[in-house]
Amino acid sequence: MGENRQLGMHGRMLLVALIWGLSWAIGRMLALGLPPMTGAWLRYAVTMLIFYAWFAARAARGQHVRWLPSRRQSWKTLAIIGVTGVLGYQIFFMHGMKLTAAGDASLIITFNPIFTVLLAAPLLGQAISRKMFAGLFCAFIGVLIVTGWSPNTDLPFEERLLGDVLILAAALCWATTTNMTRRMMERRGGEEEATTLEIVVWYSLIGTLMLTPFAAWEAYQLGLPQPTTGDWYAILYLGALSTVLAYYWFAMGIERLGATAAASYVFIVPFFGVLGGVLLLDEKVGWSLLVGFCLIVAGVRLVQAESERLRTG
Repeated sequence: MGENRQLGMHGRMLLVALIWGLSWAIGRMLALGLPPMTGAWLRYAVTMLIFYAWFAARAARGQHVRWLPSRRQSWKTLAIIGVTGVLGYQIFFMHGMKLTAAGDASLIITFNPIFTVLLAAPLLGQAISRKMFAGLFCAFIGVLIVTGWSPNTDLPFEERLLGDVLILAAALCWATTTNMTRRMMERRGGEEEATTLEIVVWYSLIGTLMLTPFAAWEAYQLGLPQPTTGDWYAILYLGALSTVLAYYWFAMGIERLGATAAASYVFIVPFFGVLGGVLLLDEKVGWSLLVGFCLIVAGVRLVQAESERLRTG
């Protein structure tokens, strides 16, 4: 029975990689179909409806549910995470996906763990070594190759370059979110005790409120949005599957398989990202994507291994 549960969890983790991989192509489709902040706001509006319907269902079964944080310090920390994890990430993600190829972006976002480790120095007090900078350099060369020699030459180079820089900025935002979430879970600033799910729901709510004036400004400038059926499919996919279901399964994977085993599935995401770009957007595949991906992963693994050595040694 235990082996079957483990096998089933590995199957879910593979589905998580598939869902997140296809999100890049679907995110580009949404970014091309609606104004960026409007698409982001609709995605998170759907996300929050699902999250709080889930909370309501748990409360109806008699389970303890905390709808909102109770401490002022928690609100302050969550506001910071809302800026980085929702507002900032969505600004860079949606504008970046409007400009660059989905496959290219799914490779570049793999850079995220390097930013996470480097930001852990000021935010969590972890050390940084020369090997980490070597890994950073290796991964950055990989990003340059993906950007400079992308096979998706039907997109203007200047647009792809700006789009790829914005995706790197999105990775930096998410790395900050990861470290701030860890700080809150460890209650380093005097915040209340909270589960990962509660933190995600709370900062997603705050981030959705932060997105609202940006979406309203777009509506004021461009008129009320009129999403097509395809836009709604993209919004539901990104909100229900990519944000709620996949994240929940990923958290389960960390709990049942361990952080290292669960995190290894993240490196499968770019494969599905490139595949989604080919199948859904007619994007191209070339040698630069493979070489760039290998260099990025090599750099990431070097930084992660060195971080683990310094933390345990």
